Amino acid sequence: MASELQMSPQLEQIDGEIHDNFRALANGFQKLDKIKDPNRQSKQLEELTGKMRECKRLIKEFDRELKDEESGNSPEINKQLNERKQSLIKELNSYVALRKTYMSSLGNKRVELFDMGPGGSDPAAEDNVQMASSMSNQELINAGRKTMDETDQAIERSKQVVEKTVEVGTQTAVTLKGQTEQMGRIVNDLDTIQFSIKKASKLVKEIGRQVATDRCIMFFLFIIVCGVIAIIIVKIVNPNNKSIRDIPGLAPPAPARRLLSVQSTRLLE
Repeated sequence: MASELQMSPQLEQIDGEIHDNFRALANGFQKLDKIKDPNRQSKQLEELTGKMRECKRLIKEFDRELKDEESGNSPEINKQLNERKQSLIKELNSYVALRKTYMSSLGNKRVELFDMGPGGSDPAAEDNVQMASSMSNQELINAGRKTMDETDQAIERSKQVVEKTVEVGTQTAVTLKGQTEQMGRIVNDLDTIQFSIKKASKLVKEIGRQVATDRCIMFFLFIIVCGVIAIIIVKIVNPNNKSIRDIPGLAPPAPARRLLSVQSTRLLE
């Protein structure tokens, strides 16, 4: 059919993919008739639904490609291609209708399985109806009271569970509150520690500056002492050195005393 319509390679490829999906749908619905398990039928229908979505996508792609090539084809070829597209759409719609039929049938089966037991009815329900019809009014009243008591007990158990849950929630809230307060105290302690560290850093810097100042003073004192020691050594080695006569305590005796002693000697003579 594709060669008779003189399709382009793109259209032939799309048409072939659509045919492959249609064959898969036909085989899938044939297998569906042989499946008796509702769950397996539902799974098979989901797979077939995916195939139908793929066919729908391919048909849209076929239509887009057809519109792109419409200007280059003759009116007769365009007519045949449009008829081919319509036939593909009809075939897909037939599978969609078949799927709806199976879905409706599967839904009815599920309702029947939910309402009835394996034998076609619920034996427990029939037994309850027979027992209720054979019971007297007093027995019915007693049975109703028993059911009410059981219901009250169930409600009481539910209340206890709720109370325990509330108690646990209260304890959890108290614990969270205590942990929150503890975290607040930890934050305050961290702030105090940070302040102490800053204060200690400033104190260390001040001590460093004082030590540097003391070192400078000690250095100058050391230089002075070294100078004094050097002068004393020079004086001892060379007492007649004129460069150190003017230094107090290191200069030679004053010449006035020698002159006085000379004059006294002359007078005595």
